[in-house]
Amino acid sequence: MRRSVLIVVSGTLTIALGTGILCNAVADEKEPATPVYNPYPPGILPSDLDSELARVLREVDVIEGRALQRWHALTPPTLTGQPPTLQNTGTEAIEILGELMNYDKNISPGQNQACASCHMPYVAFSGPIPSVNLTMIAYPGTEHFRAGKRTAQRYTYAPFFPVLQYNAVQKAFFGGNFWDSRATGYLLRNADAEQAQHPPVDTQEMGNPDTACIAYKLSRAVYRPLFEEVWGMSSFDIQFPPGTEEICKTPGGAAMFGSNVAPVRLSPGDRLRANEVFNHWGQALDAYEQSVQVSAFSSKFDAFLAGAYTLTADEKAGYDLFRGKANCNSCHLDGRSTAPTPPPPQGTAPNSQDTGAAAATEPLFTCFGSANLGLPLNPRDAIYYQNKPDSFGFTANPAGFGFRDLGLGSFLRSVAAPNPNSSWTQFAPVSDGLMQTSTARNVAMVPSKCPTTEAPGPYFQKEFFHNGYIKSLKQLVHFYNTRDVAKFKFNVTSGHCPQGTTEKVDCWPMPEVPNNIDMTIGNLGLSDHEENQLVIFLQTLTDGFTRPYTNSDTYTGACMTGGSAATQGNESIIPTPPLPPCSAGICGVAPVPGPNPIP
Repeated sequence: MRRSVLIVVSGTLTIALGTGILCNAVADEKEPATPVYNPYPPGILPSDLDSELARVLREVDVIEGRALQRWHALTPPTLTGQPPTLQNTGTEAIEILGELMNYDKNISPGQNQACASCHMPYVAFSGPIPSVNLTMIAYPGTEHFRAGKRTAQRYTYAPFFPVLQYNAVQKAFFGGNFWDSRATGYLLRNADAEQAQHPPVDTQEMGNPDTACIAYKLSRAVYRPLFEEVWGMSSFDIQFPPGTEEICKTPGGAAMFGSNVAPVRLSPGDRLRANEVFNHWGQALDAYEQSVQVSAFSSKFDAFLAGAYTLTADEKAGYDLFRGKANCNSCHLDGRSTAPTPPPPQGTAPNSQDTGAAAATEPLFTCFGSANLGLPLNPRDAIYYQNKPDSFGFTANPAGFGFRDLGLGSFLRSVAAPNPNSSWTQFAPVSDGLMQTSTARNVAMVPSKCPTTEAPGPYFQKEFFHNGYIKSLKQLVHFYNTRDVAKFKFNVTSGHCPQGTTEKVDCWPMPEVPNNIDMTIGNLGLSDHEENQLVIFLQTLTDGFTRPYTNSDTYTGACMTGGSAATQGNESIIPTPPLPPCSAGICGVAPVPGPNPIP
């Protein structure tokens, strides 16, 4: 049964029904719509939010239609050999299956959100709505307008992150997926496959109340035959009880579920089969994300490594800075050394040159680790305002502005998500504020009609880092370059820079999490021109140069123009309200933050 979706348009309330191409069944009668959840002060939700969500869903339908055509044109694989292998087209079959799942909005309780709703290909599978990137930061979920707490990370190259592990020699964590590494891969031994299992049951995203709901909905999908071809004809031999549909169209977190994480009452055998389907969901999505459609290795830089492209003078200068004076390569590894290494006593190398051959021909531009870059708290983040219950009795963040995003540290304390390894908990205090070092690949990817991330454009407004505080690559590089310059550091929160200064230009507010800050950046001594050259180099890491990037042609929205990359998005800065202390439910959980408390 299709559920009505409430949409606010110009202050009036209208009812709209989605028209997805993968309909299962549509009842004759309409169900009562639930009230829109809007705890936000004016200006947090963008004025075009409803129309932009609808625009993305239309684009999702286009790509889902293309994937269906690919499936129907696919020669079925042949199951043969020992161990049994889907010969000839097995790889394509599982990749298409993952693609169909990624763009299937019927998986969500409201049939109004696909995985791709927050991750579209024309922006390297990150956030596809410029106004959201500029205002509320986190993307709305199936239940309007719950929203998450962080930016939508790029899918590209995420499958190459290893299972989360603590390295006792380096005294650091490496691997996992998500900003806080909470998709550890501990069970599937694949961090990306586990990551794909989170959004369907995250209360702020697709919001299914039970993992069995994904198995139920896949059993009704038009591509069920492909799933059974890949994973076995008995995959859906599950007796779903009466009432499953009602349960699975109710968002997770609803008071009716209490603490029950498995409200679909299945027999032990059926629960096991539903769990297997859910695992295969993650594995198929990982296959798609690992495919050349998503993680393509088709950038200018890849052509350069293959000897098929010569970097321009500015690109080469930016590259030399990237692995030299700017020290980017110490975390965003390109398969070569960092020359020079950081200042003494660590050491130096002459002339910022590494004359050796590249040690890796498919470098991932990440160390798989995490760092606290010292970003200010961003008061635009939707999570701070979700401290009131919605119509289902669910409150995402009772702490309001008492919330502090401790990243990896919160996960290790089982605050952000259950930690499957209790031996890791002791490292929470030295992990507070740490966020995953994302690949630098595709950081500059935008739709071809909006050919840059940078004002004056025409540009596509992206958001950078976990809390979207930075709005352009120029600002990103300038932050790395000047965060610790004494005359730019101010003991204020965002929106309160002193008169005569400009936030993100010559004023950096204090960090949200002052502990464990990465000191390899902050005072790099780069000139304005060198900052610009680094931006030019980062643009060489965008896929789609050696061959077209699949489905990057689907953007139907508008571009932005005007302004300067240095102050891009500053019109959206709002004053941070007086902050209460960090909530006891976050900073009071043992082992508590230290050596200094989080303010």
